[in-house]
Amino acid sequence: MSTAPAASHRLRNIIGGSAGNLVEWYDWFAYSSFALYFAPHFFPKGDQTAQLLQAAAIFAVGFLARPLGAWLMGLYADRAGRKTALTAAVALMCGGSLIIAVLPSYETIGVAAPILLVVARILQGLSVGGEYGASATYLSEMAGKRRRGFWSSFQFVTMVMGQLIALGLLSLLQTTMTQPDLEAWGWRIPFFIGAAMAVVVFWIRARMDESQSYENSKASGAERARTMMLFMHYPKQTFTIFGFTAGGSLAFYAFTTYMPKFLTGTAGFPGPTATGITAAALVVYLFALPFFGWLSDHWGRKATLFIAFGGGALAAYPALSIIAGTQS
Repeated sequence: MSTAPAASHRLRNIIGGSAGNLVEWYDWFAYSSFALYFAPHFFPKGDQTAQLLQAAAIFAVGFLARPLGAWLMGLYADRAGRKTALTAAVALMCGGSLIIAVLPSYETIGVAAPILLVVARILQGLSVGGEYGASATYLSEMAGKRRRGFWSSFQFVTMVMGQLIALGLLSLLQTTMTQPDLEAWGWRIPFFIGAAMAVVVFWIRARMDESQSYENSKASGAERARTMMLFMHYPKQTFTIFGFTAGGSLAFYAFTTYMPKFLTGTAGFPGPTATGITAAALVVYLFALPFFGWLSDHWGRKATLFIAFGGGALAAYPALSIIAGTQS
């Protein structure tokens, strides 16, 4: 009996596994992109900077929920299957986005408004954390050995596509809507879109195949791994991966999520120009991802990691210094 899915089935499953990642990250970045417009509705006291800081604090709450979501959804994926866990993750994101889309303002329901915003952000954090680990596992198991780096790269490809869609929608609404309308109700549109996209992905994922690796593990009755086993049996590898993930995430958020604010606040660019520059950089990044995934299949993971982290460490300071001083 074949242990690998046919090429057409593999492609369908990889699309299903990564499509949810796109929706998850679209919703995640929509919060950051539109915080400028919805912050006054939930934090009416103080100047604009204070309101943005409060909205950013809730954005940070989502980050605190992400590792918890990754751990819980990882346990769930080992017990119920990758497909079931991925479907649950996108359902959580749908719920979080829908809450933000319909949430009344502080003037209407008082302190319940920011509390419910925190609840929605926690749901989104649990969802993104669970999605990230479960989809990475599913994609790597579905990819096969020869092209694992290439196909696994689509987890990040769809993540960047989600961010680009959020930025594109922001630019579209800024162009087609007046500032008062965008501040009054237009900021709700991206969250309704995110909830609708999540429903579509939920339908797609309900029709995915379970990964063969999970089926084999389930059939063999092998003991499920426990979190402490990583630290007890593989401490060096575990902390190495922690370091890689922390360093890579820091670089990613510095050059994507933080960059538009850096361009406007430090380099003095207008908001739409900063958004356009960031979007252009993300497009380059989008096409670089599968290339380096393919490269890792031929050169090896270790060599590719040396290129990535070595180049990033050498380029970060001069790049930010040059950007801070440029006017073009």
